[in-house]
Amino acid sequence: MKNVAVILSGCGVYDGAEIHEAVLCLLHLTKQGARYQCFAPDKAQQHVVNHLTGEEQPGTRNVLEESARIARGEIKPLQELDASQFDALLLPGGFGAAKNLCDFAAKGADAEIDPQVLTACKAFAKARKPAGYCCIAPVLIPHAYPAGVRGTIGTDAGVAEAFNAMGGDHVGCAVTDVVEDSHYQVLSTPAYMLAGNIAEADTGIGKLVKRLLEM
Repeated sequence: MKNVAVILSGCGVYDGAEIHEAVLCLLHLTKQGARYQCFAPDKAQQHVVNHLTGEEQPGTRNVLEESARIARGEIKPLQELDASQFDALLLPGGFGAAKNLCDFAAKGADAEIDPQVLTACKAFAKARKPAGYCCIAPVLIPHAYPAGVRGTIGTDAGVAEAFNAMGGDHVGCAVTDVVEDSHYQVLSTPAYMLAGNIAEADTGIGKLVKRLLEM
């Protein structure tokens, strides 16, 4: 039975992990016979967004505590992730990936990655273990892999340009498809960067998880 580490970035599309994507990732892993363990950074998230109005609101929330909502409490601090204990890595998207796992949302191509996130992603890359990145999470790929690594965030020209500026090789991709860099064992799919509904997101994520476990 394959064992997959899943990194979450909070709870909610605007300031954390995209809930549909996270649940679909966990569902497809389970349906395809894999085990998983969720992890998240134990730190304050960048800010809090009212998901009813879309507006920022006062207060602070912890990324690990918020991610525990999705994981039903079965989650560990990211600092405890040991890549040697897992067969693969998987990251759902959501703005949390671009706000809490890194600061791409604010700095674009000049983004810096949370040190614990970078260490975890690089550990899987160095061990040549397969990794899958969904939605906006692929902006982490150029930081974890050597220059020229292939990946996708869909068709957004601005983000694609930033992906290339960070050292990656962006490949345009439909919402239902997956981009694979077979040399570096890394997969990516647009998910809600392009998806108009949960079914469209499901198709690409299902393909990515299937291929991730095959690799």
